[in-house]
Amino acid sequence: MGSSDTPKIVSDPVRMTTQRISIFPLTGAIIFPNMQLPLHIFEPRYRDLVSDSLARDRKIGMIQPKGEGNQPPLFRVGCLARIQDVEAMEDGRYNIILEGVQRFSVIKELDVTTSFRQVEAELWNEDEIGETLSLAERASIEIESRRFAESQGYSVDWSAVSQLDDYSLVNAIAQIAPFDFAAKQALLEARGLSDRADTIIQLMQFFGRRDGSDNRVTLQ
Repeated sequence: MGSSDTPKIVSDPVRMTTQRISIFPLTGAIIFPNMQLPLHIFEPRYRDLVSDSLARDRKIGMIQPKGEGNQPPLFRVGCLARIQDVEAMEDGRYNIILEGVQRFSVIKELDVTTSFRQVEAELWNEDEIGETLSLAERASIEIESRRFAESQGYSVDWSAVSQLDDYSLVNAIAQIAPFDFAAKQALLEARGLSDRADTIIQLMQFFGRRDGSDNRVTLQ
């Protein structure tokens, strides 16, 4: 990555400790603190990443790349996650379940000899877990989620959804909804549960249009 691709950040009081993080750049995959993300690891350099993480602190950084190729530039914000469960296969592949720990902002990418990439980053001081939505906000996101699911033909256990706390509901939708990578990144970077819920509602309204030829979610 050239110097022009190095993410730049501005000092912010909600951020704290600087840390070296081994990263897994993956388009469309985001994770929030206290949420889980299952992954199948098959590419050699990411097998190395998981193996190294298991030998150290079981942590890896999930972050989205801005393009394709072997070394694409990165978005500024990702999330540090801990490997909660792992299944090691005989051929070297892994099935893992990550649990989000803290979001981070990339300061710079490091020059390393490992097959996987590493960054220096500042960890965010996470304080959303105790946040709640107003009754109107909760009702709005549930109503819009039903409309979106029905328009896309998704089968959802709404009784189970209604039992989720606000934090889990909003962030689960953010992680699994079929939005594009830029929308996913906007949700990851959103400050506060209410702002993220409002953004989700707008995205479901925007992405919930159908393409008459194949019924896919479309921006057209």
